[in-house]
Amino acid sequence: MITHLHGTLIEKQPPSLVIDVHGVGYEVEAPMSTFYHLPELNKEIKLLTHLVIREDAHILFGFGSEAERQMFRTLIRVNGVGPKLALSILSAMELETFIRCVQQEDLAKLIKIPGVGKKTAERLVIETRDRLTQTTAQTTNYSHPSLTQGVTSAVDDAISALISLGYKPQEATQLVNAIKQDGLTSEVLIRRALQKAL
Repeated sequence: MITHLHGTLIEKQPPSLVIDVHGVGYEVEAPMSTFYHLPELNKEIKLLTHLVIREDAHILFGFGSEAERQMFRTLIRVNGVGPKLALSILSAMELETFIRCVQQEDLAKLIKIPGVGKKTAERLVIETRDRLTQTTAQTTNYSHPSLTQGVTSAVDDAISALISLGYKPQEATQLVNAIKQDGLTSEVLIRRALQKAL
């Protein structure tokens, strides 16, 4: 089992990133909660990981904190929740918000996450409630990047990321266009769009 990666961040296109570890490039899928704190390209990075082995692929998931990784592992144990949906859940809301939704049985808010219907929301509440405690997510060691992206590429990247997270193309475009401003990075656009969606 691969438990963490420590190397150089050479690519990032939500939800995927590539980390070069001594000449070997590892493709990793990460939630937006991790993407928000990534360093700039070609900088050193350390991520905690979880390896999912399927018949047709080995997929590595990366997390900026142990709290995120533990939540991911809790989510994929829920009946009907696979790794991709778990990633969408972690991307759509902060850990504390998700815990609060589960504790308060706020199905309406959970259903707003792409891929989560009423039955899945009910299972999330029933099957994770006993495993969750009101904790504060561990902080990551990453500083917020100061990226110099053009508006168009940042908008395109944000729309692409939302589509990867399960939003329909038209919905993703509307969400991003409603909050786009000059100078905003794709990470900020994605965060604001996800907050608006909920």
